Amino acid sequence: MKITILTIFPEMFESVLNSSILGRAREQGLIEVECVDIRPFSDRKHKNTDDYPFGGGAGMVMLAQPIMDAMKHVTGEDFSGRRIYMGPRGTTLTTQKARELAKEEHLVLLCGHYEGVDQRALDSCIDEEISIGDYILTGGELAAMVLTDAVSRFIPGVLGSGESAEEESFSDGLLEYPQYTRPRKLCGMEVPEVLLSGDHAKIKAWRRQESLRATKKFRPDLLEKAELTLKEKKLLEEL
Repeated sequence: MKITILTIFPEMFESVLNSSILGRAREQGLIEVECVDIRPFSDRKHKNTDDYPFGGGAGMVMLAQPIMDAMKHVTGEDFSGRRIYMGPRGTTLTTQKARELAKEEHLVLLCGHYEGVDQRALDSCIDEEISIGDYILTGGELAAMVLTDAVSRFIPGVLGSGESAEEESFSDGLLEYPQYTRPRKLCGMEVPEVLLSGDHAKIKAWRRQESLRATKKFRPDLLEKAELTLKEKKLLEEL
């Protein structure tokens, strides 16, 4: 998979893209990520990418022309993928959306800045708008990093275990169960005995129960959409 990020601050991505799981995935050729600076595509004398909004108002608006030309440059004639604008009015990024996007051949992410982007750029070269939450950021760069990380986890081989992405929080609509590692005893606290039993069926049942418990405690709203068995619904009433 290839992810192209259109931004006026490409330097912001270096540390994130070259570290940890994403860095290893790029080295192994499992995912290709490139950052393209929008500024060189501006036809203005000083290569600026913003101007005052028509109708007045505070702040500046990103120009359509450099964005449209940058998009044309990175997509070419036979583009196969999705062009996404990271903006606050978009649909919220979820695990299901990340899984869906991971099936695309090429994602192009447009990072907005200032007070927004000239609507003509969005109308002409964007397929979808995505938000990472109901809050405002200074720009779309952080949102693009989040989407890139979330999507990459569903690309085969990126995570160490093929089951990892499917066992984590939100993968089945619930929060993840508690995790433990060595030592078995620490400051008077012990690892649950069932995890040391070697009985995989019991461990699986315990983890499901604790997943339900955590979801009910921290995100009860998720239970409204989760697919639960009658036994699990009864268990929730008892927790």
